[in-house]
Amino acid sequence: MSTRRLAWLKPLWLLAGAASLLLGVIGIFLPLLPTTPLVLLAAWCFSKGSERWEHWLVTHRYLGPIVRDWRATRAVPLRAKLLATVMMSGSSLWAWWTIPSPVWRWTPGITCALVALWLWHLPTRPPRRD
Repeated sequence: MSTRRLAWLKPLWLLAGAASLLLGVIGIFLPLLPTTPLVLLAAWCFSKGSERWEHWLVTHRYLGPIVRDWRATRAVPLRAKLLATVMMSGSSLWAWWTIPSPVWRWTPGITCALVALWLWHLPTRPPRRD
């Protein structure tokens, strides 16, 4: 496919990156949303849609290290895995008690369990020796 034919995809990649980043930032305050995978997804989408936005995210003071570490090692620190698992477990339990529908109360737990399985299958980055 020619570059010209794929040009219409760039705004879609940018929109997907922005949505992922927004959800990731909300996930900082709402533990049910996993921040790290969403920030990594945003970086990937931005890499397809906008060099400027990708550069902004990679060099961001707080979010950039997540992306740079992932790109350098393709591994996740043990502390991040543990924290994510504890937060998702707590959020899933909270959702179980607060969602009235028996069918829907399973959704957060199943989703978080799938994210946790994916997360724990990734390599664990050794601790830094700064």
